[in-house]
Amino acid sequence: MRAGGGAAATAAGLLGAAAAAAAKLALGPGGEAAGGWLPALLRIGCIGLVFACNAIMWTVFAKALRLSSSSAAASVTTTASNFISSAILGKLLFGETWTPLWWVGLAVTLCGLVLLHTAAPQPLRLTREKKET
Repeated sequence: MRAGGGAAATAAGLLGAAAAAAAKLALGPGGEAAGGWLPALLRIGCIGLVFACNAIMWTVFAKALRLSSSSAAASVTTTASNFISSAILGKLLFGETWTPLWWVGLAVTLCGLVLLHTAAPQPLRLTREKKET
């Protein structure tokens, strides 16, 4: 994967995680007890952020596909970035915990990324069927 494709795929994953965090903020509990109009405006703002992050994420992901050597590399990099970013945002914003199984999943994901990005690309082999006359 070329450098621009990797950066764009990573950014797309981060934007997807940001959209999910904004959705959890907008739709999760917590604003009812405060009362007033401010929590409602914050929820509406978070809903707008969900749409904005998703729109930008798809634009950046399309750019990653264009810049990458393969669509698989862009897709896997975006997914891994989303997985890691979601966990970090969950810890920072919602106090979620990372279980040992999460660490195993992270290690397997990172190993897969290393294999995907360090493997030498295989040349495309075209085969032609011989016609018997």
